[in-house]
Amino acid sequence: MSHSNSPLPVTIGVSGASGLLYAVRTIKFLLRANYSIELVASKATFQVWQAEQNIRMPADPVKQEQFWRQQADEWGGKLTCHAATNVGAGIASGSFRTLGMLVIPCSMSTVAKIAAGLSSSLLERTADVHLKERRPLVIVPRETPFSLIHLRNLTTLAEAGARIVPAIPAWYHNPQTIEDLADFVVARALDQLGIDCVPLQRWQGTEPTA
Repeated sequence: MSHSNSPLPVTIGVSGASGLLYAVRTIKFLLRANYSIELVASKATFQVWQAEQNIRMPADPVKQEQFWRQQADEWGGKLTCHAATNVGAGIASGSFRTLGMLVIPCSMSTVAKIAAGLSSSLLERTADVHLKERRPLVIVPRETPFSLIHLRNLTTLAEAGARIVPAIPAWYHNPQTIEDLADFVVARALDQLGIDCVPLQRWQGTEPTA
């Protein structure tokens, strides 16, 4: 597994989709491997935390950092949080270099806005920057079933250079917990950035039968 010595951060966007565990596990493993993270959560993320976990996520970026670290139970690395309304943040500029961006989990509303080139929030603007600068943008959509509109929006993003990693776990690594299932998706998403920091039993193939 990799341990970061890169001065460039990983940008994480968290949208208001169900499955915030995916974001928490991503943050945990990146910080544990000493990666720097620039994080922006959409307004809807506050509602999802309240609805799914009955937890209030603080609005203040400094308090948000402590919040995410507590959820991930990880205190290493560097984590910087940004308000979704702060479209003047450093990560909104193409001159701000990163290793890439993950939007995890990604709602269909966020998919549609990024596909349409809208930049009404910092998350959308940052994703747009990664596309225009041709930096890795990884979208982890969390919805089922997909409508034709969803599929067309995802296709638009794929054609623009984004990498689509649906939140679909596997079972060949013999998962024992919900976290094991989530970690498979996180590992495959981070693979798209060339980052290997999730302890995952990868497929080794099978012996041919006689």
